[in-house]
Amino acid sequence: MAEWHPNIRTSEGKEQIFCDWRRKFVRLTPEEWVRQHFLHFLVEEMQFPKARIAVEHPISVGDVQKRCDAVVMGAQLQPLCIIEFKADNVALTQKVFDQVAVYNRKLRVNYFILNNGKQTFACQVTPAGYTFLHDIPTYNNLSESLNSTN
Repeated sequence: MAEWHPNIRTSEGKEQIFCDWRRKFVRLTPEEWVRQHFLHFLVEEMQFPKARIAVEHPISVGDVQKRCDAVVMGAQLQPLCIIEFKADNVALTQKVFDQVAVYNRKLRVNYFILNNGKQTFACQVTPAGYTFLHDIPTYNNLSESLNSTN
């Protein structure tokens, strides 16, 4: 696999990183660093289709506009998985899991992934509740789970 080399610059005294998904430079925060590394890992190491990952995906939760950090989409651009990123100094707590669960009331995906650069939790949504997985599901697993629920 090709090694990823982030495109970083300084503009107006602030560091920025180029986001391939948004096709622009964005402020380089600790959370953004985690997001960029993990998304490139999904594409380069796990063969997720780059074009099927939506970054800062807007959703409405009640009357409030929110943004999912990333959403993996299926062939028909239906949501398959919500990915939530936190900075490496932010613990992946129940509060983070609950945040994604709120987003899922709208998107109704079968998988969540939480990542802070140090830890990754992958979770499958089942009729009985949530099951934590030992590994990150492959893109094919995500797609197959959608087909099995239709």
